[in-house]
Amino acid sequence: MQAPIGVFDSGYGGLTILKELKQQLPQYDYLYLGDNARAPYGTRSFDTVYHYTLEAVEWFFKQGCSLVILACNTASAKALRNIQQLDLPHMAPDKRVLGVIRPSSEILGSYSSSHHLGILGTTGTVQSDSYPIELSKFAPEATVFQQACPMWVPLIENGQQEGPGADYFVKLYIDQLFTQSPQIDTVLLACTHYPLMAKKIQSFLPGNVKLVTQGDIVAKSLATYLQNHPEIDQKCSKNGQLQFFTTDNPTSFEEQGSLFFGQKIAANHTDLA
Repeated sequence: MQAPIGVFDSGYGGLTILKELKQQLPQYDYLYLGDNARAPYGTRSFDTVYHYTLEAVEWFFKQGCSLVILACNTASAKALRNIQQLDLPHMAPDKRVLGVIRPSSEILGSYSSSHHLGILGTTGTVQSDSYPIELSKFAPEATVFQQACPMWVPLIENGQQEGPGADYFVKLYIDQLFTQSPQIDTVLLACTHYPLMAKKIQSFLPGNVKLVTQGDIVAKSLATYLQNHPEIDQKCSKNGQLQFFTTDNPTSFEEQGSLFFGQKIAANHTDLA
C-alpha cells in the first residue's frame, strides 16, 4: 500500500523543510504533523523528546507512512538514534525514519576554507553534541563551535523576528559564537525555525561568512535516498498532495504555518497522547 512521506516537527519549523521537499520533489505526497501543543522541544529532556517523538512516529505509521522525516533538529538529536536502533527493528522493520543532522553534517565541511564551523541551534541540539559527533565523521579536519540561541524560537513563533528585540538577541548569540573563534567562515542554522530570520542573521555576520540553511540540503539528500532505496520509494504515493495536522489549534497553525511554508495551508487537529 502506498502512503505519503511523513514530515514531523515540534511545531512550525519543519515547514521550512517541507517547502523545499515540495519544490524539489513535487510528485510525492506529504503528511505534515506539528506537535504544537507540546512545543517547544528545545529545552525539554532527552527522555521527554524521545517519548514525544516516538508517539509521533507511531502516529505516522498508523496513517500508513513507510518513511518519516524528523524535520526537527532537537528530535533528530535526542530521539532519532534510539528510534532507529531500538524501536524500528521490532515495531516496524520495513519502515524508515530519517533526520536532518546527518545530511547537514555530510556536506557542511565542504563549504569551509578555515575548517572552523559554527552551529546555531536550540539548547537541546547544542547539549546533545550531535553536530560535533557527526561532523567528526564527515569533516574530521574541522573544529566545531556551537552556540545555543534559546530566545530565537519564541521570537519567531510570536511574530517578533523583525522587531528590535530580535536585533538584540541575534547580535548577542552571534557575538558569543564568534568570541569562541573569529576564524569561523561557515555557520549552520541548526534549527528549522531560523530561516525565517536568515536575512537578519546574515546582516550581523562578518561579510566573509557563509550562512547555511537545511531545507535544500535535506531535500537533495532525500532525493538521493529514494533513488538508492527503490523498495521505500515504491511505498511512497505520488499525487503531489499535502496534508497538515497539528496537536493544537488548527486555526492558529494555519495562520503561523503559512508564514513558514510561504503559502496558505489548511490544517486538521489530532491527538498523540
